[in-house]
Amino acid sequence: MFTLAHISDPHLGPLPTVRVAELLNKRLFGYLSWVRRRKALHRPEVLAALSDDLGTLTPDHLVVTGDLTNIALIDEFTQVAEWLRGLGAPEAVSVVPGNHDAYIAVPWEASLAKWQAFMSSEEGPAVNGVAGMPARLPLGRPEDFPFVRYRGPVAIVGLSSAQPTPLFCAHGTLGEAQLARLGPLLRRLGEEGWFRVVLIHHPPSLEKIAWRKRLIDAVPFRQVIAESGAEMVLHGHDHIFGAERIAGPGGGEVPVIGVPSASASRDSKHPVAHYHLYGIEQAGNGWRVGVTARGFDPASGRFREMRSYPL
Repeated sequence: MFTLAHISDPHLGPLPTVRVAELLNKRLFGYLSWVRRRKALHRPEVLAALSDDLGTLTPDHLVVTGDLTNIALIDEFTQVAEWLRGLGAPEAVSVVPGNHDAYIAVPWEASLAKWQAFMSSEEGPAVNGVAGMPARLPLGRPEDFPFVRYRGPVAIVGLSSAQPTPLFCAHGTLGEAQLARLGPLLRRLGEEGWFRVVLIHHPPSLEKIAWRKRLIDAVPFRQVIAESGAEMVLHGHDHIFGAERIAGPGGGEVPVIGVPSASASRDSKHPVAHYHLYGIEQAGNGWRVGVTARGFDPASGRFREMRSYPL
């Protein structure tokens, strides 16, 4: 059985030292939100407990679906890169960015390029009929999404819906070019027999997300999934448990699952920190997936199993 762990929206804190010049834009409002409310909710001790729990359970791979930073300070990207290395080597961790990671426009080299090793695409795991560790292809620019990584029976497909947005907006967009690349990739992976896990920050919901936080091209994304297929779509963004099914090929359905923030220290209008473990194994001509939700227990300061169920 292959075990995949999914966390999202860690909003790593505390913020690094902020210079006044860095706040002469949309960041000012995010900074004030952090000082007044968010720094009391998104706690480093919760992320430390998460790291301990993952270290004890040792899943085969970890995926992180965005919002690792808070206001996209250049020093935040460096801070997050160090935190990711603490969770595991790039071979063991895959990341896609979220809207907070694109809070304002920051040059690629100064921002997401610092996480490049965790977003690298790979060749297939067999060359000339000889199985082996896949060769890494560097992910050079945002336009190189989607990336694909192969782990066990799983093909991890990472998308970027992150883009700078106007004040008070947090929507995301995949864009026509990324969607055009996604369809053929998913079809090829399906023909090769992979369990396809699609990572995206914004949920592709049509009704269950606030207008200002929506995935603008949710309808064309869902159309790609309906035509090309996937076994599972994982997201974050809204800090709640997401559970939806969207159309897949031939009248089938594809589960779309979200998790709360990985650093939330208490229940507020959103749940306390949780993450999911997916146990994935082949079952005849299909797949069997079991889900274990692990949540932060403020009383003990540790994560524990909250519930387990078949998907």
